Amino acid sequence: MIRIQRAGERYPGGDPTAGIETRHALSFGAHYDPDNLRFGALLACNEERLAPGAGFEEHPHSHTEIVTWVVEGELTHHDTAGHTTVVRPGDVQRLSSAGGVRHVERNDAAGPLTFVQMWLAPLSPGGEPSYEVVRGIGDGVPYDLPAAYARLWVHRPAAGGRVPVPAADFAYVHVVRGTVRFGDGSGAEELGPGDAARFTGSGGGPAAVATADAEVLIWEMRDRRRAPGAG
Repeated sequence: MIRIQRAGERYPGGDPTAGIETRHALSFGAHYDPDNLRFGALLACNEERLAPGAGFEEHPHSHTEIVTWVVEGELTHHDTAGHTTVVRPGDVQRLSSAGGVRHVERNDAAGPLTFVQMWLAPLSPGGEPSYEVVRGIGDGVPYDLPAAYARLWVHRPAAGGRVPVPAADFAYVHVVRGTVRFGDGSGAEELGPGDAARFTGSGGGPAAVATADAEVLIWEMRDRRRAPGAG
């Protein structure tokens, strides 16, 4: 089964007067939608745009795996576990909030900042916070997130290139830039920046074809009941 969500269908958020614009793919805060609470382990997929000098002041998180992908600009991160980092395009940042951590996210650069932040539910709550940044993720190289029994794929196909949808219980495809097409003929669906496709029980869904140079994020998520050690 496939479900398409267009960029214009995301829930608006943030504080535009403070230079923060947010678009939520899943039910979030005041935008409560009981039919769109989560998808697999994915709790949130937020597109964030911060003007120079804007940011999210220190705020708490717990029991969440927070993965961030910078599209444009530089993201300054600081957390109460002692990490201060600048995250740039091509880097994957992960903050495991575990039993609780507070962090700050700012645009301290002179230009605009755009990033995609994705929250996933861990298999086990609690524990100690942890943090890492993997620099320069290559095309088609996966980033494993065993704490959520999930894997993130980054694809950057040129026009005409193919983007495979992994065989998974849940696969979430988010188009960062460019355009990709699923299917052929009258049933084809073309996705552009901010659009997403959700596959349930894909078993290796249909590959997307880039109709322009593109960048695509894909979450491969498995049934958590089959995770090692699951009861």
